[in-house]
Amino acid sequence: MEGKHSILEKYFGYSSFLPHQEEIIDAVLAKRDVLAVMATGGGKSLCYQLPALAFSGLTVVVSPLIALMKDQVDGLRANGIPAATINSSLGYGERTIIERVILEGRIRILYVSPERAVQSSFLSLLERADVRLIAIDEAHCISMWGHNFRPEYRRLRALKERFPDVPVIALTATAIPAVQDDITKQLALKNPARFVGSFDRKNLTYRVVSKTRYFPKLTKYLHDHEGDAGIIYCFSQKATEDLAGKLQDKGFSALPYHAGLPDAIREEHQEAFSRGDVTIICATVAFGMGIDKPDVRFVIHTDLPKDLESYYQETGRAGRDGDPADCILFYSRGDYSTIRYLIEKECADVVRKDVAYRKAGAMLDYCETTGCRRKFLLAYFGETYPGERFGASYVVDILIGSKSARIHENGHDTLPTYGSGGGYTRDQWL
Repeated sequence: MEGKHSILEKYFGYSSFLPHQEEIIDAVLAKRDVLAVMATGGGKSLCYQLPALAFSGLTVVVSPLIALMKDQVDGLRANGIPAATINSSLGYGERTIIERVILEGRIRILYVSPERAVQSSFLSLLERADVRLIAIDEAHCISMWGHNFRPEYRRLRALKERFPDVPVIALTATAIPAVQDDITKQLALKNPARFVGSFDRKNLTYRVVSKTRYFPKLTKYLHDHEGDAGIIYCFSQKATEDLAGKLQDKGFSALPYHAGLPDAIREEHQEAFSRGDVTIICATVAFGMGIDKPDVRFVIHTDLPKDLESYYQETGRAGRDGDPADCILFYSRGDYSTIRYLIEKECADVVRKDVAYRKAGAMLDYCETTGCRRKFLLAYFGETYPGERFGASYVVDILIGSKSARIHENGHDTLPTYGSGGGYTRDQWL
């Protein structure tokens, strides 16, 4: 078995690991089942790609998106790693060739969808191959308590039942403790090594701004940060096109992105943003999976996300280079009514409906808290934050000279800065 440090440098070009990567890889190499919860941009893929090269035989990776699988395979092949994907876009001839190469032992990493992974014909193929590792990406999709439940993920338990001695690594960027437990149970992981990284993205600043007259506020921010790359998330496909058009009219470099665009146009817009030819992408939540652009300086939501997991994952696309970045949410209680309407319309299952309402309620509480939003966000994911006792809203109340009982009780109405920012409204400060 080739050493992990040698593989790291030879195939991936790194001289050292990111936090938790080495411990996770060591557990996988020891053939233990593993649950890894790592922040977006934390290097999850390496945690199964490196062991795949250390082991002989085949590593099977279950991933939910064809485009993401293709990007991963292209990246691995560019590094000289034999990789392939079997998906619905392949013709019979292409699929037959890949299956033959798998059985010849010439593929090290194979990407498949959750639906494909549990097909009897595919499982029969794997039984004739030399499977050494199974990786489940976006593992939160298996849990009804997760933010993106997909029923087909529940059937992935069949992989562990069919290959009980093959280690399984389940990976996700967003899983509260209850979801972590459910992933372990649903995948039938055996005494898994559990690694949960910090959810605290210290370089990100979180702000919630009133949605009243949001467009002038948005354009002022964009003018103040002209030239910076950023993602603006909108609720609907039409909203992305409308906003991109309005921003173009104001002289900004902006393009829309959503699942309704032709594939070629969508890919063209994504590439233009990744290359830096366009600085602003106005997108639905269809944008972001697999995007590896390190210098995104802001992520703005013009509408309320349906839950904190989605919000955390989407804001996590900002500041991957470690430099400061802004996460701004334009908030109106009317958006919460829209989410409630969609829950009633889309959630027939009583349990799923209850979970959706709880998550939407937590999202609402995040927007309306007067405390530290970072602290609120981390507490939601089960992490203690020892930082500020007071959130940005409270500090602004001091600056504008608010006569709230809390400020008086804390004696903060005697501070030299009390009332010093009274020339601006609360909304202008926030």
